[in-house]
Amino acid sequence: MARIGLVLTPGFADWEYALIAGTASPFYGIDVRFFAPVPGKFFSQGGLAVTVDSGLQQCLDWKPDVVVIVGGMIWEQSEAPDIGDFLRASRLAGATIAGICGGTLAVAKADLLNTIPHTSNSADFLKQNADNYTGEILYQDCSGAVIADRIITAPGPAPVSFTCAVLAAAGLPPERILQFRSMLAAEHE
Repeated sequence: MARIGLVLTPGFADWEYALIAGTASPFYGIDVRFFAPVPGKFFSQGGLAVTVDSGLQQCLDWKPDVVVIVGGMIWEQSEAPDIGDFLRASRLAGATIAGICGGTLAVAKADLLNTIPHTSNSADFLKQNADNYTGEILYQDCSGAVIADRIITAPGPAPVSFTCAVLAAAGLPPERILQFRSMLAAEHE
């Protein structure tokens, strides 16, 4: 069974992980678990109280196929957790690394965006909030997820394409991903 580890932080963005958590396990049989740099009780950006019992070492030990860094305002602040060692170790162990919105800052700070095509909220967002980011020439200014060399990045308003990329990285067949994307786009026809 494929495994997706969702990394949450205080003030995480409710809409950025919801499609993954709400569909991967019940509809596609993917094992989804939650982890935090500092386990405990905290609140989402929308005020949802959560308790995350597992830390990043437990995520490494679990060996997920995909590690998802959920965005939130904390990634722009000085108290943002430094998870670079965790991300590099996860990647070395074979996991795809995925970051959306503020979560892309954690990926940039881990030096994982300097040599591959990627996206985020903007190139300036990355430059202003990740001191060691030097990949602006490879930045893709687009509205959906970008996939390159087992790294998935997306701007905050792109949870659908981000979820599709994460599910694909977890091994969901293309026809199932197309079905998922079509279902979510049906209201816009």
